[in-house]
Amino acid sequence: MKKFFFALFILINVCAVFAQTTDARYQPQEYVELTHPEWSKNATIYEVNLRQYTPEGTFKAFEKHLPRLKKMGVDIIWLMPIHPIGEKIRKGTLGSYYAVKDFKAVNPEFGTMADFKNLVDKIHSMGMYVIIDWVGNHSAWDNPLTKDHPEWYTKTREGNFQPTPWYDWDDIIDFDYDRPDFREYMTGALKFWVKESNIDGYRADTAGFIPMDFWNEARRQLDEIKPVFMLAEWESRDLLKNAFDMEYSWTLFEKMMDATTRKKGLGGLTEYMAHDVNTFPRNAYRMTFTDNHDMNSWNGTPQKNFGPGLKTAMVFTGVVNGMPLCYSGQEAGLDRSLKFFDKDPIEWKQHENEQIFSKLFHLKHENQALWNGKYGGEMIRVVNDRQDKIISFYREQNSDAVFPVFNFSDKAVVVNLNTKYFQGKYRELFTDKIFDIKEKTTFTLAPWDYLVLVKQ
Repeated sequence: MKKFFFALFILINVCAVFAQTTDARYQPQEYVELTHPEWSKNATIYEVNLRQYTPEGTFKAFEKHLPRLKKMGVDIIWLMPIHPIGEKIRKGTLGSYYAVKDFKAVNPEFGTMADFKNLVDKIHSMGMYVIIDWVGNHSAWDNPLTKDHPEWYTKTREGNFQPTPWYDWDDIIDFDYDRPDFREYMTGALKFWVKESNIDGYRADTAGFIPMDFWNEARRQLDEIKPVFMLAEWESRDLLKNAFDMEYSWTLFEKMMDATTRKKGLGGLTEYMAHDVNTFPRNAYRMTFTDNHDMNSWNGTPQKNFGPGLKTAMVFTGVVNGMPLCYSGQEAGLDRSLKFFDKDPIEWKQHENEQIFSKLFHLKHENQALWNGKYGGEMIRVVNDRQDKIISFYREQNSDAVFPVFNFSDKAVVVNLNTKYFQGKYRELFTDKIFDIKEKTTFTLAPWDYLVLVKQ
């Protein structure tokens, strides 16, 4: 009998172990394996076009704007490339920021290394963070690497340097990431700026053109120095697993254009929301925007791209899942495409955009429903009877909630919403008007109108 119970005991334990092993295979796994810097969970981001920011176009001159940006609610200062610009086959009078002549030096037009370090220190002293643009895919034609290590570049059939294949970027030449020694050099250059100037990370230009395994190893080594924040100019899930905290949401930009100036209706935007909830990694970040340096210089102004729906789109980027971006001068109502290769200073003036960004940025800081990745609330569709024109949703996290409603049309709309599960008192972000939401709700929205209801 003892042998029987002993055998039964063993069998039960073996079955329990087996069950635990089997169950483990079916447990949900978090796609994102990297660890975001703690400070990024409710952060906002601002892109600085240093050349055009002030008449001087220097680090020191830009410092004067920091108190204003802090007041606006900016957390991450993203500086476009700060490195010396190539002179060979230069475009325009000043050349492209993205034709880098030296990956470990500062563009003398902007100031000295000491000036840059002082800027980083001031940004940090104000409770903000700084990332710099990194152009890892290519260099200027007169970068010293062309002479010291010509084998680090891809070549034409004739054995000559070449721009990135299939593009008309004739002021740059393409790197070869099949070279382990080149990978070591570039990883060292990335580490150099974190160690030397204490920056907080990078925005990676054309990140998807560079092999994934390079980025994974570079991120690992950077995090050994300090927790960094990495933004990819790309849109692909694989970058978000171990290398990048955030990537561009080009798709949202396109779908908002579809819903405004392209007059294609809300179908694409609704589909975007569905994919964001169902296919985008829960703890990855998306950067949402209505302008950036590429769009502004090559695709036209936000006023052109979104027409009368511009403010609607701006507010939308501030409340959907993602981290909202403000581009240099956008808060001042910038309404022209800045020259890319020549001097073209921004005209600074008071504009309602600054108040819009400020309200959205501060709400993001305070309201956990709008936080980034897993820290924020999922977008839940609020069903309405005008879904061809009105998009409405709800986000909640812990005790915080927001309920945005947008009229993406040029018509006044009376809309009825099923708000059974979203009842309560709300304050509208931009007007401070109080709404008492019941089981059924009716709103009358003017053309391109919106409400950002914040639960009290």
